[in-house]
Amino acid sequence: MAVQAQYLAYVLEQLAGLGKISSRRMFGGVGLYSSQLFFGLIDDDTVFFKTDASNAAEYQARRMPRFMPPANRPLGPMGYHQVPVDIIEDGESLVAWARKSVAVALASQASRARKAKASRPHAKPNPKIAKKKTSKSSRKPKSK
Repeated sequence: MAVQAQYLAYVLEQLAGLGKISSRRMFGGVGLYSSQLFFGLIDDDTVFFKTDASNAAEYQARRMPRFMPPANRPLGPMGYHQVPVDIIEDGESLVAWARKSVAVALASQASRARKAKASRPHAKPNPKIAKKKTSKSSRKPKSK
């Protein structure tokens, strides 16, 4: 699960064309972020990018495995695929693949926000506010 500092530095350098990129240590690996949006991870000096139906075929065509959490966390395969070594070695290609993963992360975030909004119970009207509105609207204008 360890990520060597020099490997992390290399990957971040290769991703420099993506723009504002950062990394954070997490669960023995490293999370990759683009403007605070989590789009990839590094585990055991292996890079994984976020995938969905829009970009998974590229990984599957190359028979790249999905990220599997450690055995003590049996969650099953997650929505991340290993990035091919030749893509990592080509900075422009890596940035192109990363951009697709950032788009997947953004779409996932938007989908979660829509679901959360749809599942919220409708707010009950505040009786104090309703009463104030009623009392103001029921007033008759003062005559001069």
